[in-house]
Amino acid sequence: HLCTNALAYAAMQSMSQCCQSPGSWASHQHFHPHSIKIPGDITLGGLFPIHARGPHGLPCGEIKKEKGIHRMEAMLYALDQINSDPELLPNITLGARILDTCSRDTYALEQSLTFVQALIQKDTSDIRCSNGEPPIIRKPERVIGVIGASASSVSIMVANVLRLFEIPQISYASTAPELSDNNRYDFFSRVVPPDSYQAQAMVDIVKAMGWNYVSTLASEGSYGESGVDSFQQISREAGGLCIAQSLKIPREPKPGEFDKIIKRLMETSNARGVIIFANEDDIKRVLEAAKRANLTGHFLFVGSDSWGAKSSPILDQEDVAEGAVTILPKRASIEGFDQYFTSRSLENNRRNIWFAEFWEDDFRCKLTRPGIKIDSEKKKCTGEERINRDTAYEQEGKVQFVIDAVYAMAHALHSMHLDLCPGAMGVCDKMDPVEGRLLLNYIRSVNFNGSAGTGVLFNENGDAPGRYDIFQYQMSNTTIPGYRVIGQWTNNLRLNMEEMQWSGGDRQIPDSVCSFPCNPGERKKMVKGVPCCWHCELCDGYQYQLDEMNCETCPFNMRPTPNRTSCRSTPIIKLEWHSPWAIIPVFLAILGILATSFVVITFIRFNDTPIVRASGRELSYVLLTGIFLIYLITFLMIAEPGAVVCAFRRLLLGLGMAITYSAMLTKTNRIYRIFEQGKKSVSPPKFISPTSQLAITFILMSVQLLGVFVWFAVIPPHTIIDYEEQRPPNPEMARGVLKCDMSDLSLICCLSYSIVLMVTCTVYAVKSRGVPETFNEAKPIGFTMYTTCIVWLAFVPIFFGTAQSTEKMFIQTTTLTVSMSLSASVSLGMLYIPKVYVIIFHPEQNVQKRKRSFKAVVQAATMSTRLSQKSNDKQNGETQNKIEPDRTQ
Repeated sequence: HLCTNALAYAAMQSMSQCCQSPGSWASHQHFHPHSIKIPGDITLGGLFPIHARGPHGLPCGEIKKEKGIHRMEAMLYALDQINSDPELLPNITLGARILDTCSRDTYALEQSLTFVQALIQKDTSDIRCSNGEPPIIRKPERVIGVIGASASSVSIMVANVLRLFEIPQISYASTAPELSDNNRYDFFSRVVPPDSYQAQAMVDIVKAMGWNYVSTLASEGSYGESGVDSFQQISREAGGLCIAQSLKIPREPKPGEFDKIIKRLMETSNARGVIIFANEDDIKRVLEAAKRANLTGHFLFVGSDSWGAKSSPILDQEDVAEGAVTILPKRASIEGFDQYFTSRSLENNRRNIWFAEFWEDDFRCKLTRPGIKIDSEKKKCTGEERINRDTAYEQEGKVQFVIDAVYAMAHALHSMHLDLCPGAMGVCDKMDPVEGRLLLNYIRSVNFNGSAGTGVLFNENGDAPGRYDIFQYQMSNTTIPGYRVIGQWTNNLRLNMEEMQWSGGDRQIPDSVCSFPCNPGERKKMVKGVPCCWHCELCDGYQYQLDEMNCETCPFNMRPTPNRTSCRSTPIIKLEWHSPWAIIPVFLAILGILATSFVVITFIRFNDTPIVRASGRELSYVLLTGIFLIYLITFLMIAEPGAVVCAFRRLLLGLGMAITYSAMLTKTNRIYRIFEQGKKSVSPPKFISPTSQLAITFILMSVQLLGVFVWFAVIPPHTIIDYEEQRPPNPEMARGVLKCDMSDLSLICCLSYSIVLMVTCTVYAVKSRGVPETFNEAKPIGFTMYTTCIVWLAFVPIFFGTAQSTEKMFIQTTTLTVSMSLSASVSLGMLYIPKVYVIIFHPEQNVQKRKRSFKAVVQAATMSTRLSQKSNDKQNGETQNKIEPDRTQ
């Protein structure tokens, strides 16, 4: 509705002049009080923010020297250069109609209607002057293209109107991404890159610095909001970058608003990087609020081109802004414009209707006007003042782009003239009027070196290529604090990290991350909904870090490295000879072997003496062989496991005990049968001769041998490495144990037959307890078996009670070997050491006693039994009628 009403108003203004003579047209300049008209063959429009937005509803406020006057004069300068160039548009003069937008989109729309007046069709059939003559209607100049506007919001408003009349528009400063929409703004082009390129450059900068967690801050309005939206969209597409908070600065901030913004930013204090798309005033107030909160050096700002390399936003806040990285479209100072502008004066620049106002503001003086009294506080302007001599001057940053925009229009017209008017001098009929859509095609096709020496061209959306300089504000280690170029961006980033420095001159890039990288051996546990935030969890136990998200358990034969990034082989150990667990059993075994050898040698030497014969020589040698094998097994249990060692372990582990207890069982059984038989008959029992005794013993032994050989056939002996035995919670202590393939169960099975023999022998020893003390070996064997049972009863809980210990193999091996050595020592000590003692130290007792018949022996034994029963109340009763048995039996 605003656009329709404005168009109708413009038509009425034109119609109201119908009866004026051509000479009286000049008196109606009040209809365009804020415009500059430069005559020419072809007229270009110009939109510049000569004045700021007016206060309290007024359309215009104070004059804007840089963004307004500098830029507008840049267009005049470009027109002068083009019109004086014999190669570009020869014999064609470019004119201009330049309007003031007053930095307000609605006001700019009203002003820009001037550009479309010549295109509005008017019906004058019903209009007559008072004298009856037809009306004289002056046709407004036709604007074929517009240079501007500055602010994106103004360009959007104006572009909506200009496209209706197919008037191409080239902006020198509008960077809003939405203007790249070729469907809505098809006649809009710009020589500055859109903020989407700027946002891409800022995303690249953030990622190059290793940040993944930042906040965004935008001034309310098209520029700030669309810039932040582009940044967020590009960061989402790129991945690996999260937005902690996205805050907006209101158009009319309330008191304390900026303090609240800083407080909210600190809610995610890890997000030190702040991406800021804001105007100069908002930037300055953000820095002030950060300083009030004593957060100097905490926030790391990445500013858009609205910050650029300007000093005004950081004035008096340099310490807070230190380290800020800012971006600015690549530009150069145009030396020719500096010469042009500094030579401007009130006398030679009358075409600029706002120049007098600029003069007063720039030199802080007042020009005299008829009927206007000069303020006593201001000095009077002399007209002799000079720019850059009596006042500071610095070329405004967008001057280059204004000149490039005018030249882009000129080059398009030049190409169009060559195609439509070949060889013609001036504007030909085919270019009168200039067709807007055709001109747009020529504009989109231009490609020339601009005023700064860089190429000027447009893509299919009318956007210029993205070329940016990257600055950093530095204070330390520099002679003069200020902005320093640290890189460029032209479709890709080139950043010199070595030239960057931060608060206090620190060269290390500060962190702006939600979560710091996990240490080696730790996996990431992501925070739901925030892909840049995670917790670090240690891969514990026997796990290693498979990748950054997962831990994996090492194979059973491996353990994690100290930093848990991979697995390594578990060390393999065995029982060493020098180990304390081996020294004691070996010592006992050596003593036992020496003692057994001594007994055997003694018996061999005194083989025919009565004591040796009475002890049953054949069985004694068998029994001593078993004892020797029991001691020998200690060395096999400690030796390094191998197929041969494992085979001998199986064979001898139970065989030595089986031989020993088979011989003992045969002896006790013989004694028991003799006395049981004596109670019934005077005839001796069968199988009591030495040969029979040996046969019985070997039969009993063969059962053990048979079991072992069956075991050999079913499972051949081999070694294994047990990784579970020594696998404590701390993997550094893990070891693989090299051992024979003998489980606890198979070991017990191997000894079970010997245990059965031992128990049976004990039973017979108990039954034979009534035999006379001096009769054969019944009592010593009985004591031997009682003691042996006690030893093995102690062995069982120790052996199985240590099954869960990490020292299981060592404890069980030592327990087993010591128990076997003790049982062998008991047998040796009780059965043979007394005999050896008598043989060596009391040979007088080693004599032949008189023989008695089996009947006499039985009678003596029966009498002895009865007497012992009668005198069982005596502690040490004397045996009456002692009869020496026939030891040769």
